[in-house]
Amino acid sequence: MSTTEAARASAGGLRRTTLRPRWLIAGVAAVAGATVLGLTVGPVALSPTDVLAELFDQIPGVDVASGLSAIDSTIVLQLRLPRVVLGLLVGAMLSGAGASYQGVFRNPLADPYLLGVAAGAGLGATLAIVGGVGTADGLIDPVPLAAFAGALVAVLGTYAVGVSRDRGTAASTLILAGVAVASFLTAVQTYVQQQNSDSIRQVYSWILGRLGTAGWDEVVLLLPYAAVTTVVLLVNRRVLDVLGVGDEEAGSLGLDAARARLVIVVAASLGTAAAVSVSGLIGFVGIIVPHAVRLLVGSSYRVILPLSMLFGAAFLAMADLVARTAAAPAEIPIGVITAFLGAPFFVLVLRSARRFV
Repeated sequence: MSTTEAARASAGGLRRTTLRPRWLIAGVAAVAGATVLGLTVGPVALSPTDVLAELFDQIPGVDVASGLSAIDSTIVLQLRLPRVVLGLLVGAMLSGAGASYQGVFRNPLADPYLLGVAAGAGLGATLAIVGGVGTADGLIDPVPLAAFAGALVAVLGTYAVGVSRDRGTAASTLILAGVAVASFLTAVQTYVQQQNSDSIRQVYSWILGRLGTAGWDEVVLLLPYAAVTTVVLLVNRRVLDVLGVGDEEAGSLGLDAARARLVIVVAASLGTAAAVSVSGLIGFVGIIVPHAVRLLVGSSYRVILPLSMLFGAAFLAMADLVARTAAAPAEIPIGVITAFLGAPFFVLVLRSARRFV
């Protein structure tokens, strides 16, 4: 009997769940719908038919007359499309990481920032901004690179604090270590901001989250990390079901729980760090989407993880659409939109957490 099969037999309450075609179709349709709306809605309203024709015209060997002017074509291909794609990638990474953390730590309230990723990224970005080096463009833009480095340092610090020779990498120990590391890094960030008050506005603009992009540079920066994270998490989605029975039981079934947790947490943290580095701190996505998916399809991560990525991508793209159109010509930080939706949901989860465990 394989590890996964044995785990299903031992878990008792965990029913066998497969990814049904209708849910996969729904997830893909949600991504497609969010993409079309993101490309057509804005200060310059464009026809969905013309936009789709313009996209098909970009495929080598395909010649389709879209009817868009040169200016409208530039708006679609160089302004809106990169932003929509960036929103899809960031949403997928945050939702997938949130679902993975919830499975690894067996905690329905775990989110992608649990191990100090947000605090580390915030400190890294703050240091880059107050240092006056946040004006470069393209792949060498120091702000996302500094945020990415800070996030990785935070995760490494959490593991350094949380790993014990006697207890290994127990889930509860890592969570407590993450809280300690995040508190320390947040204190350092607050001190740096206090000493550089002239940069507070720019720092808070980054912290509140934004998907503003002047081209494809941020997408190119995030894409390889997103690809690696997606592959690793999806390959290990069955392992999350095994970890759900507990470390001792998983070990008796032949799974090295500590090693499996390390692989999944590192992959999820890598994706989160990369996403945060280009988008700022966007909260609640990693809690809202996995829980909504769990309510709809059940408790198996074989289904929860891929659907969380799809619906998370669509959710953040739609949230960004609201952020840039609700108060046009001004733009609302996307973190405000997700918090407005996520805070009530978080309260609901707190009041009925037993339903999700």
